[in-house]
Amino acid sequence: MFKRRDSGLVKEESTCTFALLQTSDIHGNIFPTSYGNRLKLNAGLGKLATIINQEKVQYEYHLLIDNGDVIQGTPLTYYFAKFVADNNNPIISVLNELKYDAAVIGNHEFNFGMELLNSTIKQSSFPWLSANLLNQETNQPLFGKPYMVKEYPNGLRVAVLGVTTHYIPNWEDPKHIKGILFQDALEATKHWVKYIQEKETYDILVVSYHGGFERDLVTGEPTEALTGENQAFAMCQEIDGIDVLLTGHQHRKIATTVNGRCVLQPSFNGQSLGKVEIQLKRLDGKWLIGDTKTELLDVTDSVVADERILALSYEQETRTQTWLDEPVGKIRGDMMIRSANEVRLGDHPLIEFLNKVQMNAAQVDISCTALLNNESPGFSEHVTMRDIISNYIYPNTLKVIRITGQDIKDALELSASYFTLDNDKKIIVNPDFIEPKPQHYNYDMWEGIEYEFNISKPFGERVANLLYQGKPVGLNKEYEVVMNNYRAGGGGNYTMYKGKPVVKEIQKDMAELIAEYISKKGTVEATCNHNWRVIY
Repeated sequence: MFKRRDSGLVKEESTCTFALLQTSDIHGNIFPTSYGNRLKLNAGLGKLATIINQEKVQYEYHLLIDNGDVIQGTPLTYYFAKFVADNNNPIISVLNELKYDAAVIGNHEFNFGMELLNSTIKQSSFPWLSANLLNQETNQPLFGKPYMVKEYPNGLRVAVLGVTTHYIPNWEDPKHIKGILFQDALEATKHWVKYIQEKETYDILVVSYHGGFERDLVTGEPTEALTGENQAFAMCQEIDGIDVLLTGHQHRKIATTVNGRCVLQPSFNGQSLGKVEIQLKRLDGKWLIGDTKTELLDVTDSVVADERILALSYEQETRTQTWLDEPVGKIRGDMMIRSANEVRLGDHPLIEFLNKVQMNAAQVDISCTALLNNESPGFSEHVTMRDIISNYIYPNTLKVIRITGQDIKDALELSASYFTLDNDKKIIVNPDFIEPKPQHYNYDMWEGIEYEFNISKPFGERVANLLYQGKPVGLNKEYEVVMNNYRAGGGGNYTMYKGKPVVKEIQKDMAELIAEYISKKGTVEATCNHNWRVIY
């Protein structure tokens, strides 16, 4: 039975079930195979597609949304952006085929610049929701719509507001975000929720926020510095009327309720699909929310990848794999990683090499870098692009900034807080760098200076024997240091770098610089001068 209403015929039902399906932080993963070692993975849109389609069949009323950080993160997306960006974006081809209803812009959507992002949006058959990323000249939303309202045949109306962490200027290359005003995500959400409540007719209000939780979900205690990067807990506490809050950015697995709101965060790389099931009952012509259920549907061995989805990007994937296997040069000596923990406890040939590449590109004699991924394998004798991408997973460029010796010491003290001692007085990783989100990439290691970390000392008093060219670092003296653009902007709470003079920018990303360095030399010697160490 149908009845007529202003917007058309409405299916008459007294109850219905609605399913909200969420992906987030896919980071360019389609194929369920590791680019580093070709091992099978329970991840990627190929396998997620199977689960998504099963859920769509099960629920007549559903909505599928991506919560951001989808077009960057794998060699496939890197190869596309660098070499064939005039083709169809392989990630968007998949999202279009799966009939996504909407997507939200994440911070990594900017990594390849505005031209590629705008092309991505144009190729999408769904809207990108972005309420707080504004045109600096007009103060109007720059990318698509702030929100959408989807109406179903039974008259059910679901409003979805999209917002993005406004902390992006602290990480991103300024050229990639020129002309954008990043409005506070919490304040923008307050404004647009009120606007939707006043202007729209809806039954369910969803906020899809590319950001995470700044406080413990139960106790409300801060779990990180309250910089504004993550504001989901505040949204749950300070904004009335949100029925579902979708989150991301932190790569956590969350499916629960906070202050009566259903909240989700479905891991990363396509390992899980977030799902909220909502039971509704019609009363006086309006749908009322009843029981709700939040869960994560994990990709497992039993999930078979959708070959139709894989086929959409097979040609570009094949070209990417061929490029990854291209030889670059050789390593003489041992530059392999056997333990990520050991790398961070004392100078290692791989880290020394990465710092040498940075110093060579920038023509300065002080550098800092991090082991970005605990799965980094290091370099064996024969180096390919696959090895380089496996060890340097982000498209970072470099900056040389002028900082004081005090800034260097403060930065080292922050890195030294990465460690603590357990009850047996053994050095372990500080839980603050593991929970709620692993942040191993925020531990920097330096070349061009000498130093020690004494972990038996209190936080803030651990740096000892800090030398430059054999003499104590002058705390009031200025030094030129090369580091990646994320760190130079203060990323990882390295606030001592924010606003410091930029002496030089190197526009090529590190993967290219590493490849050029090895290729030019032909054979690179693995060296380690042991200029720093961790003691207790």
